[in-house]
Amino acid sequence: MFSGIVSGIGSVKTIKEKKDIVSIEIKGPKNFSKKLKKGASVSVDGVCLTARNSESDIMKFDVIEETLSRSTLGDIVKGQKVNLERSITSNSEIGGHLMSGHIHGVAKIMNINEKENSTDMKISIPKGIDKYILEKGYIGINGCSLTVGKVYTTFFNIHLIPETLKITNLGLLEKKDLVNIELDQNTVSIVDTVERVLNR
Repeated sequence: MFSGIVSGIGSVKTIKEKKDIVSIEIKGPKNFSKKLKKGASVSVDGVCLTARNSESDIMKFDVIEETLSRSTLGDIVKGQKVNLERSITSNSEIGGHLMSGHIHGVAKIMNINEKENSTDMKISIPKGIDKYILEKGYIGINGCSLTVGKVYTTFFNIHLIPETLKITNLGLLEKKDLVNIELDQNTVSIVDTVERVLNR
């Protein structure tokens, strides 16, 4: 599990395609890998991956076809900047909301409006998940826990403060870029439960 509070930005160093997986190596920020054990979970742009090595500045991961097809990792390139977060522990401060690292869809940045002290983005709504995206609700975008702004038929807004732009790769995004979307599981459970009750 993750909190959606990104620890820093990593850089993709190598990408190796094998028969049914892609192996990637990512250089993390200073001290990110301290006490990281082989087999530990790391969120990479919101995708939960398993570390193949321990306590190295260069972290190694294998990504299966299912993950590649359902997330932006299928188009990852050398040199790309990715958001990183270690899994939470029993004494972690949860400043965002609980996230699993399981991606529900890939969305497109439709517009970016840079203001004096903040940035607004319009993000497309992937097919089939519109009922779970609610104004003032939580959503995960590239592993960042964010609050949903106004929701429209085909897109929703998010509003980003300077600190979020500084410590994540959201500040590097451009119009038409793709991002990973993770829905808030509590919202999914409530919406599905209400639908079942109403359809009885």
